[in-house]
Amino acid sequence: MSEVRAAPTGRVPAYMTELADRVGGLAERDSSAEGSASLVRRMAKWAPPERGGRASAVLILIADSDGEPDVLLIQKAAMLRNHAGQPAFPGGAAEPADADLSATALREAAEEVGLDPAGVSVLATLPVLYLAPSGYIVTPILGYWHTPGPVRVNDPGEVASVARVPIAELADPENRFQVRHPSGYIGPAFGVSGMVVWGFTAGLLSMMLELGGWARPWNSSQVRDLEIPAEVSAILP
Repeated sequence: MSEVRAAPTGRVPAYMTELADRVGGLAERDSSAEGSASLVRRMAKWAPPERGGRASAVLILIADSDGEPDVLLIQKAAMLRNHAGQPAFPGGAAEPADADLSATALREAAEEVGLDPAGVSVLATLPVLYLAPSGYIVTPILGYWHTPGPVRVNDPGEVASVARVPIAELADPENRFQVRHPSGYIGPAFGVSGMVVWGFTAGLLSMMLELGGWARPWNSSQVRDLEIPAEVSAILP
């Protein structure tokens, strides 16, 4: 597990401290609370293999705008080799110079969208998860953006767009549904900020909504076929 850095005193809202505590319980995988235990079981499908895989990290970065939290998402470029065109959290593979996986997540966010790491307090990590399509073993890092600054697309070959999505928009039942991938996969999704967020990222967002107490009842029986952009489907195997 990567090092968890202490947050500056007085800079973190109470709801973020509570969320970090609940995330820490998941990371220890010993929570006895029914809701947390259910989340741990749900995460089992992403359990890493005993061998292989490349260490990586993603940054779940939450900011507060006058009491209204939001989360930073990117949309990957359509011509990437892995996860082309998908909405995602900033992040990527660990490098030898990274002090830990928190440093990996912050470095990748700086490279992808120009995030200033000095404005972020790393609060907790989620359990390590595995993305079979890319072979990445991913550590999700929960951060609080105590001093938000400008973000942008640094490299159009890597990132197509950047958005700060309000938590209230994600929790709105009108924006929640399930998608069916051409492979047969069915899972949760969000229609927000002109994006359909699905797969691994949608699964983590669903967990954050539940752990943060933001989740609202929604119609999980509504299943839509996932529309793959032509430029992305052209490079799919």
